[in-house]
Amino acid sequence: MDPMTHRHGFFGRPRVGRSDPGRTPWLGLAGTCTAASAAAAVLLAAAALVSTGPAAAASVAFAAVIVIAFFALSLIAGHLVGRRNPSGAIGVFAVVYVLKIVGFAAILLWIGTPAWIDRPWFGAAGIVSVVVWQAAELYRFSRLRLQIFDDAPAADGTGGDAAPSSGKEGPRA
Repeated sequence: MDPMTHRHGFFGRPRVGRSDPGRTPWLGLAGTCTAASAAAAVLLAAAALVSTGPAAAASVAFAAVIVIAFFALSLIAGHLVGRRNPSGAIGVFAVVYVLKIVGFAAILLWIGTPAWIDRPWFGAAGIVSVVVWQAAELYRFSRLRLQIFDDAPAADGTGGDAAPSSGKEGPRA
């Protein structure tokens, strides 16, 4: 009995399912990262409110919103494009990244620094939000199962092989 032909693989772990061409992981990734960054921002804003005051808490919230918007835009664009053209999502990430850098820089230079911003709390919140976002994204992305090769069944019906064969029989190194 081959364990890979049944519902569960080795050690009772569920097998990786087939990928759905209309479904992308990017929107779920954006939701997870937004929730993690927002939770960290709420904790930091509470600390800022207690220790410094309402302006510091508002500075934390403003920094967190900027960071979340900056990172979420790429994942949302990847989701929208990835539904129709999964291989084009990476190109969209690169284009949107450049547009975000230019756009956010222009917006921040245009609005300037509001008088109510508490710079140390704003900076700390920006750093914490970025680190938490990246950690959540890395963790969640490491759990994704993306199909890289089209594992079509072999002519004899035994299943496909992602690695090309040398034609020799026997174990592979």
